[in-house]
Amino acid sequence: MTIPDLGSDLASVALRTAIVYLVLIVYFRLAGTREAGQLSTLDLVVLLIIANAVQNAMVGQNTSLIAGLVAAGIILGLDRGLNWVADRNPRLLDAIEGDPMLLVEDGRIDQDALRAAGFTEPELGIAIRQIGLLRTDEVLAVYLERNGQLSVIPKGDNRSLKDYDPDHPSGGKVHDEALGSVGRMGGIGHRRRRRRAGRLSGTNL
Repeated sequence: MTIPDLGSDLASVALRTAIVYLVLIVYFRLAGTREAGQLSTLDLVVLLIIANAVQNAMVGQNTSLIAGLVAAGIILGLDRGLNWVADRNPRLLDAIEGDPMLLVEDGRIDQDALRAAGFTEPELGIAIRQIGLLRTDEVLAVYLERNGQLSVIPKGDNRSLKDYDPDHPSGGKVHDEALGSVGRMGGIGHRRRRRRAGRLSGTNL
């Protein structure tokens, strides 16, 4: 099968960029959440090579300033649009970013989940030590979040995972209009900050 080669005019640059953006979403979804967050040296090398490899695929032979600006605008526009749609469509959000994965529950490591997430026990130990703990029996839970970060929750009084839904930590007590107003404030920045608010507590690594 012959794949037609696109030109390098601005319309083609826009189409090339959109194709690369969507294909990379699929690639990274198949690669797993780890690639998006907890980067090892090998992961970083892969990302740098991919970035270099897709550069020409986006702009072709058009290396002008306007072509670069068009490509950047298409990427930002697609990201904002896809985030807007995903925030309103839980199925699409799950398809793109997956679900939070429970790696440790009440001090017990789920080895199957750990392997599926692409992590090793030594790497899990690093995450635990970064919040001042030494062993998993001091940990209530470790989640691999949608953004690739590890959230470590220490054991404490009255803490329990019973009936806990990581996507609804309020237990349904948050007013929908308040969440809706946050979602309407904007795309990338507001959405990302809302998802990573756990970092402020020092338990999201």
